[in-house]
Amino acid sequence: MIRKNRRNPDERPVEDDVATEVEVGERLQKVLAQAGFGSRREMEEWIAAGRVSVNGEPATLGMRVVAGDLVKTERRTIRVGEREHAVRILLYHKPEGEIVSRDDPEGRASVFDKLPKLRGQKWIAIGRLDFNTSGLLIFTTSGDLANRLMHPRFEVEREYAVRVQGTMTEEQIALLLKTGVELDDGAVKFEKVEDEGGEGFNHWYRVMLKEGRNRVVRRSFDALGLPVSRLIRVRFGLVNLPPRLKRGMTAELGEGEVAQVLDWVGLTGEEADAEAPQLVRKPPANNVRRPRAAAGRPRTPLRGRPGQTKAGGKR
Repeated sequence: MIRKNRRNPDERPVEDDVATEVEVGERLQKVLAQAGFGSRREMEEWIAAGRVSVNGEPATLGMRVVAGDLVKTERRTIRVGEREHAVRILLYHKPEGEIVSRDDPEGRASVFDKLPKLRGQKWIAIGRLDFNTSGLLIFTTSGDLANRLMHPRFEVEREYAVRVQGTMTEEQIALLLKTGVELDDGAVKFEKVEDEGGEGFNHWYRVMLKEGRNRVVRRSFDALGLPVSRLIRVRFGLVNLPPRLKRGMTAELGEGEVAQVLDWVGLTGEEADAEAPQLVRKPPANNVRRPRAAAGRPRTPLRGRPGQTKAGGKR
């Protein structure tokens, strides 16, 4: 029988008396990304640079690994297939006065100080919130998932509650929604601007956009002459800030909820079996391009996949 070499599929096949093995195991770069080392592209660069070994031997591009293999990098070592390396997703209600960084020359409090400790993995922040902004932060151990949710081409929605000093005119709202406001690093256009009312000089708005440039909401309102006095992120993609999650507290998603998030970004091909969690927003039906439901299974109440318009086409 002919067997492909699972370590390097590009090598010539070898003859063997055992059954044919084709595409055994997982791509090494995928395993490393899911374990939180970085994105798949970064892992490919690590492998090419000789920074990764498998079972004591230098790794090569195209290599596959199976459960039990020992994968070592310059930073840490993992055993493939161990349960503790499953993809994890953590929600954190960030208060004002914390930075989204592990190192700060000024010694300010970091969001990473309050996260649960991990063994053999690390928490990756999905997007950032500036020092004076509060609200939903999502952390994961999967570099692939973090990349899908942060990369501009996927156009993942970010929704904020914003309090400004003053009141927007109809012309200013139209500018944000239709033309876009011009900033130093290019124009920004909002997908939604809703008046939430207010008292006195302070006024609340609910806004949504599909990008995460540094301080983009604050800078947009500053350009309109409306300084932001408070900013709270209330939704990122399909995940809402849980009403009962107090500032400074964390909540980890269950396996079914993690499966829904992975399926939503296209990292899995199977539909999640669990019911939709309360942390996942159920949008109006006319805003969703729902996949055809399997017989006997209710449709999953999720938003359309990242990067899709209401009609389901790519932007």
